[in-house]
Amino acid sequence: MTQTDTDICIIGAGISGISMAAHIGMICPERSYTILERREQIGGTWDLFRYPGVRSDSDMHTLGFNFEPWRHENAIADGTNILEYLNRIADERGIREYIRFGQEVLSADWDSQRACWTITARGSDGRESVTTARWLYFASGYYDYDNPYDAQIAGIENFGGEVVHPQFWPENLDYAGKDVVVIGSGATAVTLVPAMAESAKSVTMLQRTPTWMGAGPRQDIWSQRFLRWFPETFAYRLTRWKNIALRAYFFGLSRRNPGKVADMLRGRLKDELGSKYDPKHFEPPYNPWQQRLCLVPDGDLFEAMKAGKASIVTDRIAGFDESGIKLESGDRLSADIVITATGLKLVLAGKVEVSLDGEPVEWTDHFFYRGTMFSNLPNLSFVFGYLNASWTLRADSNARYACEVISEMYRRGADVAVPELLPEDEPEPVEPWDYTSGYLNRAKDLMPKVAAERPWTLAHDYLADRRDFVQRPVADGVLRFREAPAVSRESDVNEHEKIAAE
Repeated sequence: MTQTDTDICIIGAGISGISMAAHIGMICPERSYTILERREQIGGTWDLFRYPGVRSDSDMHTLGFNFEPWRHENAIADGTNILEYLNRIADERGIREYIRFGQEVLSADWDSQRACWTITARGSDGRESVTTARWLYFASGYYDYDNPYDAQIAGIENFGGEVVHPQFWPENLDYAGKDVVVIGSGATAVTLVPAMAESAKSVTMLQRTPTWMGAGPRQDIWSQRFLRWFPETFAYRLTRWKNIALRAYFFGLSRRNPGKVADMLRGRLKDELGSKYDPKHFEPPYNPWQQRLCLVPDGDLFEAMKAGKASIVTDRIAGFDESGIKLESGDRLSADIVITATGLKLVLAGKVEVSLDGEPVEWTDHFFYRGTMFSNLPNLSFVFGYLNASWTLRADSNARYACEVISEMYRRGADVAVPELLPEDEPEPVEPWDYTSGYLNRAKDLMPKVAAERPWTLAHDYLADRRDFVQRPVADGVLRFREAPAVSRESDVNEHEKIAAE
């Protein structure tokens, strides 16, 4: 095999990167790895986002790792506790020593002759460095850390107050006693409004279209019971599988009988809000789970509304003046601060320029393979989380699978593992997802191709994926293993020299 700096190069030290490093330690500890992280701390998303109230929108028994119990009492956790969890795991498992911080990966080129990746990164000091690796693992998330989605809000330059995007939250933003308008209706807005309402004079969530919402407890009562009855690890697994099963059932029901789910959510919202319920603000023009359902922990948004500390306005923006927002209905919202919680901008592979023998990779020319690799791209895997479940469920599955593929390569003495797909065998592409969220629709033209059937699909069904990873062998006849040409030639030369010597 070709000599490289490391066996596996992991890009990103967030949830996905920590999961991969931990799985290497558990499944193939004889393999070396290096993590390149552009930030100065681990955590990824959870280190980037610092806005008030930032929290998980999935329960931590599924957003937590399959190999490490979540021990905090809150199942819906704030960013600080999630970072503590990730840091503890990195330290306990000796992962931190393999992380190179402040390294922005610029490019990665596959050398077919040597069967290795050459990864170029730029350090925080501006210097570039090169790392060679046999396997490249993208754990860089799926949105742009530098450029959030620009909603092109007309006239916002006329506003005389402060404009803030949640992705770049000012460290010392003082909103106490001020009028705040949060533009948006997704998870970020639903999180910000009750958190800011604790000290702001008023907080208004201005939305163009409502989002389906549902209240849920911060603490999981069944988790607490399981912990009293069973050992910690078993209790964690029980809670995790309970939540996986419940979410899968609820999502499946929303596809089979969306009207029933809509009625259920509507009824719960009416119970939560009482006289504050208005269908204009809480009943979207789409079915539940056509966009991600917004979790409201302990109903905090609803409690803030009932207390008169927060409100929701459904309207369109007509323009801005020095001290507020003019609406198409003719109404006006006074504001000292405007928060533009208008969505994310998706990118693939962390904007790294990926190439094969110097030729740029066009992701749209390739099919997803088993939701993590790509047709005709060697020794590379990727994490693109579930849209209807926690990110970590896919991250853990993909990490385990990558380690199994790498182990199989070494068992066979192979240098290359590539899902081969001939042009004449390509299946019919289908839509990558059936969700209507703006940030997803804007990214469709960036995505690799997806087929309806396995293995060339990107399914959003954890239980079906898990069955596939268990039942379908790593060497499934599609994933091909072979030596590098340079290694093969070297072997032939050695063999000839041996024969000549004899």
